[in-house]
Amino acid sequence: MTRVQLGRTGLSIHPLVFGSLPLGPLQAGLTVDDGARIIRTAVEAGVNLIDTAALYQTYPYIRAALDGFAGTVHIASKTHASDAATARLHVEEALRALGRERLDIVHLHGARLIDPFVERAEVFDCLRQMQQEGKIAHLGLSTHYIVGVVKAAAEPDIAVIHPLINRTGMGILDGSAQQMAVAIASAADAGKGIYAMKALAGGNLISEARASLDYVRRLPGVQALAVGMLSAAEVRANVALFDEAPADILAWEQLQSRRRQLKIMEQFCKGCGHCLTACTNQALTLKNGVAQVVAKDCILCGYCAVACPEFLIRVV
Repeated sequence: MTRVQLGRTGLSIHPLVFGSLPLGPLQAGLTVDDGARIIRTAVEAGVNLIDTAALYQTYPYIRAALDGFAGTVHIASKTHASDAATARLHVEEALRALGRERLDIVHLHGARLIDPFVERAEVFDCLRQMQQEGKIAHLGLSTHYIVGVVKAAAEPDIAVIHPLINRTGMGILDGSAQQMAVAIASAADAGKGIYAMKALAGGNLISEARASLDYVRRLPGVQALAVGMLSAAEVRANVALFDEAPADILAWEQLQSRRRQLKIMEQFCKGCGHCLTACTNQALTLKNGVAQVVAKDCILCGYCAVACPEFLIRVV
């Protein structure tokens, strides 16, 4: 069973991290039972870090999946809060919902923040306090910015960085894939744990999934990679890939033919524009007062779905 060290955290993890976002109401909207079965398949195959967030609403899936499981599974969550009180609520709700006394990693969810340690200084102070209280083992930063990785590498209280990186650089807000790769390698050299995200660019690279996953997981400094998975077949194929086992070519052909998309119920859209503000990749526009997606630019992060006050957006 493959294991890697996540920076200097002391956590020994499988290089495939289970990304739980696609299971929940922001994306596929699976039932808790169905989502839990997929997670359970992963952890029984050796995956032992699950990535989630206050935004994702996937805590019930994780708790159900781990009910009765004897192995050790680590949890990384995130808070998108802009104030300390809300950040504390996010962490305490995660602990309650997951039935845990401590989270292994909590990221300051700074996807769109150029300087998260200044723009969210109050939140970061709160997370450090909760770490002292024993509710958080390690602090992290999730970011779509190269400069975010650079700043996190220089921040002594940050142990883990969760950066966006893919072959095309899609979704990186301030540079290229090559520039992000350099920043990641430098951060890892500084002792930070690195588990990457968006290797498939929100599904845009699904037709070349194996090559796209290989590109990211073999980058210098990348210790692990979070991948969203919606079926047992995806789990098995990805675990085999990350364990360097022989590939099931037919299974990969089927997986690489799957497409996902952002769905906006345009007939009910009021044109408020909240989704445009939330989009990290400028993939949404207003046309005749109705929100529309530019599919080639969408990384299927689901942030627009959270921002929509009418709940009219989903990844399907």
